[in-house]
Amino acid sequence: MSDATDPVKNETAVILGGGAAGIFAAIACAERSPNARVIVLEKSPDLLAKVHISGGGRCNVCPACFEPKELVGCYPRGGKALLGAFHKFQPRDTVEWFEKRGVPIKAEPDGRMFPASNNSQSIVHALLDAAKNVGVDIRTHQGHPLIETIENGFFKVQPQGASAIVASALLVATGGCRAGERDHPAVLLGHSLEPPVPSLFSMNLSDKWAKELAGVSVPDVALHMPSTRWSQGGALLFTHAGISGPAVLRLSAWGARDFSNMGYQFKIHADFLPRKNSDDIVRWFDRNRRENGAKSVESTPFNGLPLRLWKALVSCAGLAVETRWAMTRKEDAASLLAWMKSAPLNVSGKNANKDEFVTCGGVNLKEVDFRTMESRICPGLYFAGEVLDVDGITGGYNFQAAWTTGWLAGAAMSRQLSAQ
Repeated sequence: MSDATDPVKNETAVILGGGAAGIFAAIACAERSPNARVIVLEKSPDLLAKVHISGGGRCNVCPACFEPKELVGCYPRGGKALLGAFHKFQPRDTVEWFEKRGVPIKAEPDGRMFPASNNSQSIVHALLDAAKNVGVDIRTHQGHPLIETIENGFFKVQPQGASAIVASALLVATGGCRAGERDHPAVLLGHSLEPPVPSLFSMNLSDKWAKELAGVSVPDVALHMPSTRWSQGGALLFTHAGISGPAVLRLSAWGARDFSNMGYQFKIHADFLPRKNSDDIVRWFDRNRRENGAKSVESTPFNGLPLRLWKALVSCAGLAVETRWAMTRKEDAASLLAWMKSAPLNVSGKNANKDEFVTCGGVNLKEVDFRTMESRICPGLYFAGEVLDVDGITGGYNFQAAWTTGWLAGAAMSRQLSAQ
């Protein structure tokens, strides 16, 4: 039996993608248009896959940032376009939405917000329950649908192995696109895609000394790339392959295109004491010479630096294991200071961050009206989530972009259906 409907009056909305943006848009549309048919088509067997794994299974719902002008500064791409959108739906609205549905949200000291349960299932259940309660028709295993426009400005959606659906509103919320996708729904309907490249990734290093620090965490590090504008700060974690953590992920987001163009082969510098200036550290050196002259340098780490990291920096600076503070020369101090404040790290590749794999790239933002998320090229076509050339830093910003664009698209689709 076909899902095709009356070609003159059609109150059907089809949403491609069962992720955060797609499900949220479906709920927003169905809540406002209780008589409409809202259908979600997901090609995989799983719904809300990224919601499940985000934040190590806790789901970093959104950032604790409630000022739109401040919020947009955390999006390497798309921030300007999102400014007006965040005035309509922002993290405060996200928190309220979930709490009204029985999921309290808490803010953590680092500015990330999670369900009080510390379990992503709370978010998943709230979304799926809300969708069920308003009659959203969710279909998995739908394959890659064929899309075409037909008479009266409607869309014919033909999933593989399933009946065709005729809709007057179509939302593409399929997540990050792949390079050269000529059969992507956006491309088939006249849109252009900015080339996708990875964002939010950890970095592999070729430096043996750094690899030997696997498991060491430093709470506050500033990373910068010489001769570029790219610099970011935050916690850093040494891994078996290189480095990860918020500082690395943020740097990868801002420099995503440049790093891709470099083939992920470049050098960055790490300041392990960004809150201390060089004069403070030199005075600490002098005090150790006076007061701890008999102690070995490597057994006396600067306050706050992990001992394993300190020993590695001392070695990289060229000081022998047995060096005592009383034996240090000016050139020793200068070398150690340089490694503490600007340690060179040779990046030799990347690894996807398993919790928040994100790509930059997607539908060109100039082709989308961010007041409604409707296409400027194809009336009745909408976009939401990561399919757009929008991406944020780690910390819940990408989910917030999904909630916001999904909410706007769903509301706009409802208005369109009501006007049928």
